[in-house]
Amino acid sequence: MPAPISIIIPTLNAAEALPRCLEALMEGLEAGLVRELIVVDAGSRDATGAIAQAWGGEVLAAGASRGAQLAQGCAAARGDWLLVLHADTCLAPGWGDVVRQHIKESDRAGWFRLCFDRGGLPAAMFAGWANLRSRLGLPYGDQGLLLPRRLYERVGGYPDMPLMEDVKMARRLKGHLVGLRATAVTSGAKYAAQGWFVRGRRNLWTLARYIAGVDAETLARRYHR
Repeated sequence: MPAPISIIIPTLNAAEALPRCLEALMEGLEAGLVRELIVVDAGSRDATGAIAQAWGGEVLAAGASRGAQLAQGCAAARGDWLLVLHADTCLAPGWGDVVRQHIKESDRAGWFRLCFDRGGLPAAMFAGWANLRSRLGLPYGDQGLLLPRRLYERVGGYPDMPLMEDVKMARRLKGHLVGLRATAVTSGAKYAAQGWFVRGRRNLWTLARYIAGVDAETLARRYHR
């Protein structure tokens, strides 16, 4: 029987972070959980594609819309379960056993508890907020998402959006999300560079505007300015 999980990672100039992400996934490969690795790249100018191929991944080319990247990767996947990760997120040791048990017992989507790889008290505060928000039904993409293919297809998959595709997916999965007893360690580099509270306030304002009805394209232009 084929391994159950297809891993999908959207990338753009992720050569520095990607090896650590992939190394953490070896636990699942050795446990017979991982069927394939699909990296969907939005035009990297560094060694992202070469690194993914060196680790045995299939590299697909996509436009610069993370929602479209994820939709393309999930469409190409052959596994009964999809594990969506960001390139700067590493699953902490022990995730394989947790995921194996979840797949055996549940047909719901699962998010990982978030922590940051740096930042001290501000990082702990923001991770605590992220995990509370997730328990309320709104996990973000940097926490990772594990979901059965049938559920993914039933809710309509990822939308072609340059921003907030994870929020849209979480809303589509309402009532079908559960927290996993495993941790996703994500990079705090952008928070540290911009200021934890400056970036946190910016993210919260962007979310509020999206919920209020501002379209994702408008938000993305301002967010990446």
